[in-house]
Amino acid sequence: MSGTVLGARPTDGPDQVSAIMGSDFVENSLDDHSMWRDYGLVEFFWARESPDHPWEGHHFTLQVHRLSYGGSSLVNKSIRERYGRFDRHLRFDKLQRLLANRGIPLEDVPDANAPAFTLHWQPASQVSVMALREREWGRSRRRGKDLVGDVHKISSSVTPEHVAWSRARYGRQDG
Repeated sequence: MSGTVLGARPTDGPDQVSAIMGSDFVENSLDDHSMWRDYGLVEFFWARESPDHPWEGHHFTLQVHRLSYGGSSLVNKSIRERYGRFDRHLRFDKLQRLLANRGIPLEDVPDANAPAFTLHWQPASQVSVMALREREWGRSRRRGKDLVGDVHKISSSVTPEHVAWSRARYGRQDG
């Protein structure tokens, strides 16, 4: 868990990320101050003070839950070429076991999305992993089959300050 995607860091600018990920993306923006590019499985996010200022990288998210309804077809070509085929589900217990075997521990972090999801954090890379713990009431999907125990998303960068805030804010929750 390096905190990068194919070497693209969460702090890299849009041109740097596209040089690594390729030009097959959808660009989204809510205003002149924020933007994200969707590369299928991976989204990179940027912010800027004003339209006169350059974009500053904020974070990236691997939307792992998308695999359940799109499989490898949703995975960016650069990632597929590097890692091959992707299964429709990434089990959290399998990911955690693989990381532990490499000496990469994950810490549990209380989160606002509990008890439906669990949140786990890797301090050295500042990467978080959110896993589905239980079915959410009232939520239905026309496609895909998210399974309890699946990784929902992986994000970077989650700072120690954010983890401390979450622990102070949500630490009393059962989950």
